[in-house]
Amino acid sequence: METLHLIVLALIQGLTEFLPISSSAHLILPSQLLGWPDQGLAFDVAVHLGTLLAVVAYFRQDLIRMLVDWSKSVTGGPSTQNSRMAWYLVWTTFPAVIFGGFLSVTGLDDAMRSATLIAGTTLIFGALLGWADRKGKLSQPLEHLTLKQALIIGFAQAVALIPGTSRSGITMTAGLLLGLTRDAAARFSFLLSIPVIVAAGSLKILQLVSADVPVEWGILFSGIAISAVSAFVCIHYFLAFINRIGLMPFVIYRLLLGVVLLGVLWL
Repeated sequence: METLHLIVLALIQGLTEFLPISSSAHLILPSQLLGWPDQGLAFDVAVHLGTLLAVVAYFRQDLIRMLVDWSKSVTGGPSTQNSRMAWYLVWTTFPAVIFGGFLSVTGLDDAMRSATLIAGTTLIFGALLGWADRKGKLSQPLEHLTLKQALIIGFAQAVALIPGTSRSGITMTAGLLLGLTRDAAARFSFLLSIPVIVAAGSLKILQLVSADVPVEWGILFSGIAISAVSAFVCIHYFLAFINRIGLMPFVIYRLLLGVVLLGVLWL
């Protein structure tokens, strides 16, 4: 992998994993526009590990409190906000895992990797995000999230397995439609990404081991570092400005991106 390819693809993964703009839509652009070769499974594993390290590092204090209170609740201790949030993250991960397993077994996951489909879902779910940002009550803090609401967001996350949907985009959309504030919807979306990235990364590692392909460790560690730093910066500034700027800039960007993708495909 050339150095330029490495930097650009790692940055794309780090930034688009958490912004509501669809990472899959962006990852097809270099190949479609520039003719770059596929980056390979090992590199995919590396950049996913980088984004995982970023979100865990950013929410480390919250995660420690959740883990401590959850451990106490398992052994008969009192239920707290932190322990409930930990359980929410557990239960809401199952829809994506089950749906992902179904797609993998049936082969639909490969069948859906269509540039036309990605362009269409980028437009459709981008418009839906804009509608949610305009129509949502935007009043409920994360502390008041219920199990029912969390499960609805979890099922929305399963829909994100359709390429171009954007995992963060669809989960924020669901959160906004349920009345969460923008900050609350974003924070829960980011926390919810942790078990999903772990599950997806574990599957990719198994595929990598079974494929028995040569590993270029220098490229992989560089990919991890670049994606981790860019993802951490992305999370920080997104949460700092989300209530001030809203989600419409991302909606407009998605609509333009979808149009560009369709234009590239049809020309």
